[in-house]
Amino acid sequence: MRPAELPYRTLAIVRGTDRDAALRTVLTLAEEGLTASEVSLTTTDALWVIEQARRELGPDADLGAGTVLTPDDAARATDAGAGFLVTPGLVADLPHGPGHPPVLMGALTPSEVMAATRHGAVAVKLFPALLGGPAHLAALRAPFPDVPFVPVGGIDAATALAHLAAGAVAVGVGSPLVGDAADGGDRRALRDRAAHWRRALGAVVAP
Repeated sequence: MRPAELPYRTLAIVRGTDRDAALRTVLTLAEEGLTASEVSLTTTDALWVIEQARRELGPDADLGAGTVLTPDDAARATDAGAGFLVTPGLVADLPHGPGHPPVLMGALTPSEVMAATRHGAVAVKLFPALLGGPAHLAALRAPFPDVPFVPVGGIDAATALAHLAAGAVAVGVGSPLVGDAADGGDRRALRDRAAHWRRALGAVVAP
């Protein structure tokens, strides 16, 4: 998984209390052209959701697991079919390198960015992005111009565009896109939000 190559430079974050609805959410987003999703391990029966989504979407889909906190989380998510792993913060002992899924590791400060890259992160999940906004990202890119940053947390269409303009390679988006769909909410409303997201980002980002 290469964040800069994701359709609309968007990683959808699916987190919910209804496993069937969470699965439908992943599949519906893929149908709507937002084909990269992470299923948070806080989702009800998250590993089942990942397994079923992998079966439906095939081996090449950008489907990962989020809220990975431990090596055990990583192993179980990988066994379920996660093609990449996302952490909310530094997890120093995750396996990485050939034979292991790529890791987007959470960081906020310069020291954490340095640690994330030492621990093998293919990209840094800038979290929570809402704390510093695009200005914080721009400041971090000055000493770390070669680090791929993926802001997450408080990202809507407007802030997504601002972060991409500030140098993010992609953004992670949860409730402004997913809404309550993974809790059993209206799938038509999810499709409408996905269409709005495509229009907003498609004006400046190639899908």
